[in-house]
Amino acid sequence: MNIYRWPHFIILTIALCAALFLAIFLSGGPASTTAAVQIDPYRASFGICFGPDRVTCVVDGDTIWFEGRKIRIADINTPEISSPGCAAEERLGQQAKIRLQALLNQGAFSLQSIDRDQDQYGRDLRIITRDGKSLGEILVAEGLAERWQGYRRNWC
Repeated sequence: MNIYRWPHFIILTIALCAALFLAIFLSGGPASTTAAVQIDPYRASFGICFGPDRVTCVVDGDTIWFEGRKIRIADINTPEISSPGCAAEERLGQQAKIRLQALLNQGAFSLQSIDRDQDQYGRDLRIITRDGKSLGEILVAEGLAERWQGYRRNWC
């Protein structure tokens, strides 16, 4: 004897589909794929650092404060603004600082660790990326920075 007749089969199928739909809908949707996962988890409004209280701001072209942590951008070197060797270095350093601030404020970003966590000054060493591209490399391409070579260059 066949328990499942044609009308019962349709009703049962519709009920199962509805239950599956509700389960997926109530759980937040289908499982995320790797491509759908947000790769840039941080977003902030960066100002220029002033005074002793620094939380989220730009110090210069290769140093920032983010959420109370001082971070040295590990993949670049920019001209000095605190003790420049000449006026041209200070001007270029100021341009790098303003451009870094603009880049950071354009959207979400990631902080990638390198082979060591901190430098000799206690700053966290990180590469800042957006969509997998280094913000430092953008500064290099624009002539406002150089790739980090293990030492500071004379910009004069």
